[in-house]
Amino acid sequence: MRNWIIAALIAAAAFLPAAAQAADTVYVMRHLQKAAGDDPPLTEEGAILAEMVAGMLGFDDFGMKAVFATRTRRAQQTGAPLAKFIGVPVTPYDPRDVPALVKAVKAVPGNVLIVGHSNTVPDLVAAFGGTKPPPMSESDYGTIYQVTLRSGLVREFFVPPPPKPLSTGAERGGQ
Repeated sequence: MRNWIIAALIAAAAFLPAAAQAADTVYVMRHLQKAAGDDPPLTEEGAILAEMVAGMLGFDDFGMKAVFATRTRRAQQTGAPLAKFIGVPVTPYDPRDVPALVKAVKAVPGNVLIVGHSNTVPDLVAAFGGTKPPPMSESDYGTIYQVTLRSGLVREFFVPPPPKPLSTGAERGGQ
């Protein structure tokens, strides 16, 4: 399983837009796949994808210095692998106080990942000067918006879903 994660990280990194050299970029995403219930954790797939995000954005070229996430388990668990990779805690934020988040993010001397929710991500992109993307559906996982603060340029890229296990001959009724 680890081998396909490494292969997927390498493949995904090849399609990522070049990171800004200056510390002026904010990455905004929705939490990854969640289980059911009140304040659910990530599913196994969501946890695997969170590790992939850490592998993609954790490279020094991205200059990541902080991770912000709402206090929900799914948002915290989405940001935790990247935070661990770059050696910082996940900083919780109140999604109802976007001006305070903007102020905190702009005080960070480097690039930042913000983990939100389907109903907050478009507004967060706009709050950092980008063009507000269309509303997200409840099934939209893995879209990351790269917002360049100086220009308001928004780029969109995706975390690829993990591959499905290959079937064996025994599963098909073979030997």
